[in-house]
Amino acid sequence: MGKKIDVTELILRDAHQSLTATRISLEDMAAACAEIDKAGYWSVECWGGATFDACIRFLNEDPWERLRNFRKLMPNSRLQMLLRGQNLLGYRHYEDTVVDRFVEKAAENGIDVFRIFDALNDIRNLQRAVTAVRRTGKHAQGAICYTISPLHTIDGFVEVARKLVDLGCDSICIKDMAALLKPQPAYDLVKAIKAECGKSVRVQVHVHATTGVTMVSLMKAIEAGADGVDTAVSALSLGPGHNPTESLVEMLDGTGYETSLDRKRLLKIKRHFNNVRARYKEFLSNITGVDTEIFQSQIPGGMLSNMENQLKQQKAADKMDAVLAEVPKVREDAGYPPLVTPTSQIVGTQAVFNVLMGRYKVMTGEFADLMLGYYGETIGPRKKEVIDQAVKQTGKPLITCRPADLLKPEWQELREAALALPGCNGSDEDVLTAAMFPHVASKFFSTRAEGPKNLGTDPEQAAPPAQEAGKGPSPVRTPITYDVRFGGNTHRITITPA
Repeated sequence: MGKKIDVTELILRDAHQSLTATRISLEDMAAACAEIDKAGYWSVECWGGATFDACIRFLNEDPWERLRNFRKLMPNSRLQMLLRGQNLLGYRHYEDTVVDRFVEKAAENGIDVFRIFDALNDIRNLQRAVTAVRRTGKHAQGAICYTISPLHTIDGFVEVARKLVDLGCDSICIKDMAALLKPQPAYDLVKAIKAECGKSVRVQVHVHATTGVTMVSLMKAIEAGADGVDTAVSALSLGPGHNPTESLVEMLDGTGYETSLDRKRLLKIKRHFNNVRARYKEFLSNITGVDTEIFQSQIPGGMLSNMENQLKQQKAADKMDAVLAEVPKVREDAGYPPLVTPTSQIVGTQAVFNVLMGRYKVMTGEFADLMLGYYGETIGPRKKEVIDQAVKQTGKPLITCRPADLLKPEWQELREAALALPGCNGSDEDVLTAAMFPHVASKFFSTRAEGPKNLGTDPEQAAPPAQEAGKGPSPVRTPITYDVRFGGNTHRITITPA
């Protein structure tokens, strides 16, 4: 018997978030859960990321109830979620006791494995969440956001891994959100983490498939000693999604490694989601093939589609090439942050503003905060002239402390605000929902009694996909759009979650 490679299945969360804009309802996933539960996975990712937001924004579905249902439907599985560190599942930092409360409730409702990341790989932004998970007795998996830049090195990522282990993480995940992890760096990074942190430290590798090279990267990571990898059953894989679970199983034949996954059950899961996918045709990603240009631009597909939408809304679609050239300059000025939620949207939107109105003539509030340290520390120095402009525009000081240290206790205030919303049931879960998405939660609480919506359609009657119709939702990730006013004009900003 060969070495067993653990597999985390993504089809209930990141797979449909990447390919169908997070619109698949629990109703369309539930029938496959019995097979998923018995297929032999190490864990099943089914919550977190953009699913929480999508549930209340589009599906009229209580995300906590979704989690409780998954717990009932998959009693034998480790249920896993993606948590944005001090941001939880929202788009700002939350005070420490709110982080504690969220983790406690997520564990209580069914989460076993918390994959915790910070967009800047700032360990300070992970500390509280990791401590909170450990207090519940659940599995804390610290994630390294992988990216490439003149400053990002194997040694640097290994140092992040060592800090995560020192923090008390039960395992390490290499999180490659833009399919930038090539085969040799995958081998070198896993090998180096094992050498530095010890062979007993569990290493998981998460990659997307967009560039077409990352199935080989998974193989090289396995050869270097990776203990587990992430995949998605083929019905919802490839493109901006992930590598197919079935392909991984077949690839390992004769290599001395095996997954112990049940091929017959994988086939049943595939057939179910083939039917489901057809019903969500209008939400399918425009990206169906391979995009190696990401290696040069380092712009993930979701970020690219956001910038295209922003330019179209400003009737400036002809400026796209200029924006693409501006993104790496903005990223350098900001200290080379990895381009993942929310930094990808912050950098991309500022690049659009720079092209339309002149370099840093106007900053978004989020970009100013990034420059001033309110998201955390970047790997490289941030450009002084841009910092000075951010101070001038916002009136805020530059900070070097952990951003959450500036926050006052807010649970009671959040609770009072939630209880004032019609339809709030007074539970901690509802308070947390309102804390992360106050405006969306208000509408959701008032309509929750109507029950979940299913946005799937009869494949024969489905609207044409967005790329054919010339309209529709952001093709890769669930978009969140809001307006920014300056100079008497309103400009629309789109945030798309990881």
